[in-house]
Amino acid sequence: MQTPAITVIGGGTMGRGIAIAALVNTDADVALVETATERHDDLRSGIVAESIERGAEDAGSRLTVTPAVEDAPHADLIVEAVPEIPELKTRVLRAAELRLREDGILTSNTSSLSISELAGALDAPERFLGMHFFQPVPDTVLTELILHPGVSGAAVEAAQRWTERLHRESISAQDAPGFATSRLGLAIGLEAMRMVEEGVATPEDIDRGMRLGYQHAVGPLRMTDMVGLDVRLAIAEYLASTLGPRFEPPQILRDMVAEGRIGRKSGRGFFDWSE
Repeated sequence: MQTPAITVIGGGTMGRGIAIAALVNTDADVALVETATERHDDLRSGIVAESIERGAEDAGSRLTVTPAVEDAPHADLIVEAVPEIPELKTRVLRAAELRLREDGILTSNTSSLSISELAGALDAPERFLGMHFFQPVPDTVLTELILHPGVSGAAVEAAQRWTERLHRESISAQDAPGFATSRLGLAIGLEAMRMVEEGVATPEDIDRGMRLGYQHAVGPLRMTDMVGLDVRLAIAEYLASTLGPRFEPPQILRDMVAEGRIGRKSGRGFFDWSE
């Protein structure tokens, strides 16, 4: 019997987290595709170390890091997690569908782009759907499945089975700008930014208020830092273009991204992540 195989495309924060979740929660071989070869050694050692800490003692023997989709092994589940650039995602997905096993499914981790439009560029759109993970991936339990009109029932069922194998719970949403979760999460985050911009309260107090008063596990501004201000800006611009001015990015977000203060990955956003 073939060993199950998962390929994750993109070695950023999300891709790294998805790879760790796959190593820890499944017995699958995991391939991570990252074009920046100079990052391979650090990526591999970091993912293996964290996976072992979380109980996957054989992570080192099950993880491979490769520079191109074409070099990745054929897989039962492929998760695309590259930046939110439609042209890039389309190019990557078209290459990735050629690496699917017979009953494999292709998914995108996009948090805002149209799954229907991405599917339209594929030869087998019925095997493709959105599989939206959340930060930090190894510690969250939700995966949002995004459906488009052409997806097959078999692909949806396979995605649900993979979600369970990853020890997660799923919700399903039809393809619409922002889906079911990104729209709400971004709306709260943008309003929190406007409150900082207007001097209503500090980031610390805004987040503390949402954690203590509304039982949010992570406040909206700390979550923005974790996702990346650059990512949130791209999503806000997309939703503003599709859903209207209520998603127009506040100036504070544009300024912080221009200054390079994009959150945890840069060491500084609304909070200090230098340690």
